[in-house]
Amino acid sequence: MTNMLTRIVSNRVYDFSHVVGGRQLTGIVQVALGDGDDVYLVMRRRNGGNLTKLTIGPVPGDEEIVGQIGKAGSGPGEFVWPTSAAVDSNQNIYVTDEWLHRVTVFDQDGNLVRTFGEQGSGEGQFDRPSGIAVDGEDNVFVSDTLNHRVQKLTPEGEFIAAWGCKGDGPGEFDSPWGVTTDGSGAVYVADHRNHRMQKFDSEGDFLFSIGSQGTGEDQFDHPSDVTVDPDGDIYVCDWVNNRVGCFESDGTPVTIFTGDAQELSKWQRQYVAGNPDVYKARRRVYTLEPEWRFALPMGVVFDEKNSRLMVVDSQRHRIQIYNKLPDYRDPQFNI
Repeated sequence: MTNMLTRIVSNRVYDFSHVVGGRQLTGIVQVALGDGDDVYLVMRRRNGGNLTKLTIGPVPGDEEIVGQIGKAGSGPGEFVWPTSAAVDSNQNIYVTDEWLHRVTVFDQDGNLVRTFGEQGSGEGQFDRPSGIAVDGEDNVFVSDTLNHRVQKLTPEGEFIAAWGCKGDGPGEFDSPWGVTTDGSGAVYVADHRNHRMQKFDSEGDFLFSIGSQGTGEDQFDHPSDVTVDPDGDIYVCDWVNNRVGCFESDGTPVTIFTGDAQELSKWQRQYVAGNPDVYKARRRVYTLEPEWRFALPMGVVFDEKNSRLMVVDSQRHRIQIYNKLPDYRDPQFNI
């Protein structure tokens, strides 16, 4: 693999920034962006899960854990298998729970606002809901995974529309997972077991798809999430291929990210420094390159405020961050 901390491709410049994580983030599966530098991490562990609130500033090392929202359990405001999160214009946080077949909503202070959904195949019911997104009008979109459809709901959980059924044709799904929207209201879905990404308009009409199963630049192996930046570039989290594919708005491949964490996160440096045996073990290996790379990345989100791509590197308990630079200039050297 080629090591490029700064890559210039198709008039785009991506500059690897830093990594956030360590043992404090064990169980991270998804990330959602709040107000300012607020970031919400969906944490799923053997005995349940929670939502962990962080601040992640633009400078490496400028990250702090603020607190936790929710706890393990099946009661109001509790989680068993939390999976994804999204934030609306009022800074309310919506969290899906696969096991409990519901969506739980909190305010930005962590207070329970409401819960909606139950197991079933009717309107407003779910079967293992996974991805969730909120558009500019606060419509809520949920990947209703084992019902093989996407549901569009009000912020209160009232049914608006649904589309999809099990299959591999245009507009059909096989276990849809991550979902996102763009500024025009279009909906993008990671069609997990069909190994593709599908794009729809806000009413659920099929527009186009990208991908088939494989390792080529426009192929996927069980994609888990998708995000879109303000330029219209599409990023697909390619779970089993351990990478994130970037595409133009029409689906043309641009580049592939495989992870570039050549330096440890702030918290991981502290852990290694405090454990001499771990320090010695890292010094004895032939190369640390495998440590740089993604291991089953599950989530991806584009932070418009800071123009950066954030990838949930789930098996390594961290987030890798790439800045998308709008005004990059090549340095000129007089030799």
